[in-house]
Amino acid sequence: MRSLWTGFLGFGLVSIPVKLYVATEKKDVKFRYLHQACMTPVQYQKRCPTCNKDLDNSEIVYGYEYQKGRFVVLNEEDFARIPLPSTRSVEILNFVDLNQVDPLYFDKSYYLEPGDGGSKPYLLLLQAMEATGKIAIARVVIRTKESLAAVRVKDRVLVMETMFFPDEVRSYAGLELPGDNIQIHENESKMAISLIENLTTDFDPDQYQNRYRQALREMIEAKIAGQEVEVSPEAPAANVVDLMEALKQSVKMTEKPRKRKRTAKTGVGT
Repeated sequence: MRSLWTGFLGFGLVSIPVKLYVATEKKDVKFRYLHQACMTPVQYQKRCPTCNKDLDNSEIVYGYEYQKGRFVVLNEEDFARIPLPSTRSVEILNFVDLNQVDPLYFDKSYYLEPGDGGSKPYLLLLQAMEATGKIAIARVVIRTKESLAAVRVKDRVLVMETMFFPDEVRSYAGLELPGDNIQIHENESKMAISLIENLTTDFDPDQYQNRYRQALREMIEAKIAGQEVEVSPEAPAANVVDLMEALKQSVKMTEKPRKRKRTAKTGVGT
């Protein structure tokens, strides 16, 4: 992997040299837009309509539209002069329990690797966080954007998750949510809890696959090979209107696999 940047992880007065790596990648099937008449890929050009010319990156600057049609211009030197302690540091502010942080705040994930001379303090911080069960809340600047971040331990590596600031998280005020006038019957509640218990398991990410992406790739391969594309019939939807009946059927459907699994583990019935 190629590091995004090299900087420091600030832990009190300790500065730990680190390298930052992107931890995730999108694996969506990518498409190009084509002109249907001639099947030529469509081009997207950076063009100035006033000067009637194509532009290269050296001719383009950042403009903030503070009024309609009026801009203030910023260049790379302006971004470099922003009065921040450092744009190459992850500054730990405090430590919290992971379950106190709503996943809504998480944005992107990065791996932190110790840089030259950073192995010992890196390992010290990692082991201390493991011992306390805490995660670190930090500030970080990546390119031209400052973010909150959560630094946590995953196996034997420090992982940094950039986070949204509170004013970047939208309020749910105004949504039409269920009110106190809706009554939930005790049996319905028990059935719903039973269904959750039947479907509860240990989280294993390897058991989840992107079925749509796989089906899309198979369709593309079939088209490349000049084959007819087989369309699977949709499963008929269960015509269940009554909530309690739907819960009963769901509980019944999820009971059998769990019983078989328990029997296989304990060796009962063999």
